[in-house]
Amino acid sequence: MDFWETWHTAAKTSLGLFWMAFWAFGLGYLISSMIQVFVSREKMQEVMGEGGPRSVSLGAIFGFISSSCSFSALSTTRSLFIKGAGLIPSLAFLLASTNLVIELGIVISLFLGWQFVVGEYVGGVLLILLMWLVVRVTRPEGLIEQARSHARDAGEASTPDASDWKALITSAEGWKKVARRYVMEWRMVWKDVTVGFTVAGIIAAFVPQSFFQTLFVGSGTSEPAFWQVLVQALVGPVAAFFTFIGSMGNIPLAAVLFGNGVSFAGIMAFIFSDLVVFPVLRIQAKYYGWKMAFYILGVFLVVLVASALMLHYGFAAFDLLPDVSAVSGVTEREFFKLDYTFFSNIAFALVSMACGAHYLSSKGLDVGLDKDPVELTLTALTCFSVSWLVVGMFVV
Repeated sequence: MDFWETWHTAAKTSLGLFWMAFWAFGLGYLISSMIQVFVSREKMQEVMGEGGPRSVSLGAIFGFISSSCSFSALSTTRSLFIKGAGLIPSLAFLLASTNLVIELGIVISLFLGWQFVVGEYVGGVLLILLMWLVVRVTRPEGLIEQARSHARDAGEASTPDASDWKALITSAEGWKKVARRYVMEWRMVWKDVTVGFTVAGIIAAFVPQSFFQTLFVGSGTSEPAFWQVLVQALVGPVAAFFTFIGSMGNIPLAAVLFGNGVSFAGIMAFIFSDLVVFPVLRIQAKYYGWKMAFYILGVFLVVLVASALMLHYGFAAFDLLPDVSAVSGVTEREFFKLDYTFFSNIAFALVSMACGAHYLSSKGLDVGLDKDPVELTLTALTCFSVSWLVVGMFVV
């Protein structure tokens, strides 16, 4: 395959992976917008304001029934946190929404097999329990209040608490607020999303599989030593940093790693790592400030590596570690077909267009350029990504 064909494959893969996840983005942002408009701070404090078992369980359950997309889960988590939910229940929601959702298990079963499905769900519970323990031990009370204040200030057009949500949810004005909020959620992260999916397609098409085998020390061996398993679990987040496309899109790339002999711990650490990469870190910093963003990053790194190791040796104790078998490659996947993804994407495309039309009619088109160096760099990368994708689709 020459450069031009590989470029075309990269662009098609990027667009295909986004197509696979678009409906999840839309669902997550719609849920987030509705929470911000209809749910009062007092009610959220009543339901999720503490860090006890009930609050953490509710956070996990709410995450289980929400979107599996990392970006949209971040947005919904911020909504809960702003409305008064405690840090531990909020992070429980975030971890559950990216690890315990049903559609994620379906994708994992298609690409990797039942052991990884079990590992994902058991691991999701382990992540939440270990996160709870680490946060309780470190007790960052002052940082939590600072982050909550920052999150409320960062909400440029934050909707005031609903005094009567029943009246608001049945009124046209209430749903207009939801539509405006929905567009604002997209505006906040669309550059990160565009760059992230573009980079994922480039890596999937251009980077040879031998690179990943070299990166994960001890991959391909039947019984890697503990230090090799530990290294692979530590390298998992590093690999995810360079291939980030969200919890759903990470699964096909995890299949590539599995096919190249990466250990169960390394694969699970990679899958769990969708919340510890730079695009997520940057959004967390925008929401809560850099101190809280790095704190959450540190907590997640500790608990995901620990969970991956516990799963690996737990499965090994019962001789249940998976064997390498035929797995579907990312670039060979058939993305565009008539299935539930197609109809879900059409539905959320219509929702997005309707919300966008209302936003433009009420707010107008804001094309001002942010002069922040990070934003300028991201804007440049976004322009390159869009050009790369458009040209790449027509080079062959």
